[in-house]
Amino acid sequence: MRRTRAVLTPVLAGALALAATSSCTSGPAASSSPATSGTTPEVALPPTSGTFDYQLGGAYDEVEAGDGPTAIDVVVRDATADPLPGAYSVCYVNGFQTQPGEDDLWAGHEDLLLHDADGDLVVDPDWPDEHVLDPSTAEQRAGILEVLGPVVTGCAEAGFDAVELDNLDTWTRFDEIDEAGAHALARAYVDLAHGAGLAVAQKNAAEITRTAKEDLGFDLAVTEECAAWDECAAYTDVYGDHVLQVEYPDALDEAGLTFDDVCARDDRAPLTVLRDRDLVAAGEDGYLYDAC
Repeated sequence: MRRTRAVLTPVLAGALALAATSSCTSGPAASSSPATSGTTPEVALPPTSGTFDYQLGGAYDEVEAGDGPTAIDVVVRDATADPLPGAYSVCYVNGFQTQPGEDDLWAGHEDLLLHDADGDLVVDPDWPDEHVLDPSTAEQRAGILEVLGPVVTGCAEAGFDAVELDNLDTWTRFDEIDEAGAHALARAYVDLAHGAGLAVAQKNAAEITRTAKEDLGFDLAVTEECAAWDECAAYTDVYGDHVLQVEYPDALDEAGLTFDDVCARDDRAPLTVLRDRDLVAAGEDGYLYDAC
């Protein structure tokens, strides 16, 4: 999913200065009471009831469930898509790895990508068309923000209410990445997003939920497969009801769980959905949607 680069904004310039040394307006009326982070302006958190959908594989305006088409109250869409009018819309940004098809975006920026001991670029073994970003130094963080900061602020300009930053956990999967540097990049993203009027969602990384909220400034969480990995409480204990939970049938099968089992859990998020692994659009072959 290719993203275009926007113009450097004054807000981004401030975030670049922060990264070199080491959050906003309300969303739609449907959202719950806004929350604050330190002295930053207020940002709106999503509603904790209604219909939620995760639409990275294609945007559509209604889910197709057993009772027929249903309007959507909370949705996550790729940064290249438009927000859904009338819904609380979360913008997906791959903040710690490159996105497939973005070779041009990173051309000339190999110094911002992780290299192995032989000097070769590191790819995510689960996503071999994604390179891993290296936020270990202040200079690298500033360079990454120069490339991806406009994508984050572009989400706000497009009308999204929040941004989801994917692959926060790269430092847990690649020993070469400096943990403190990864956290500093996350904090800079959060400050940039807050300054643009966006709430910020932690994506996965159950190991650091409390650090992510209390120290890095994240406002809510988006989690995939937390029931399959038995880690939902790591999110709901910290973020309360402001967790958006996505499960996939193959992972549940491997864990010996059904979606009914997920829905019966005390630690599941109020907005929990079952989606097909490819997240195809409603009406396409393979589309799957259920919710509880």
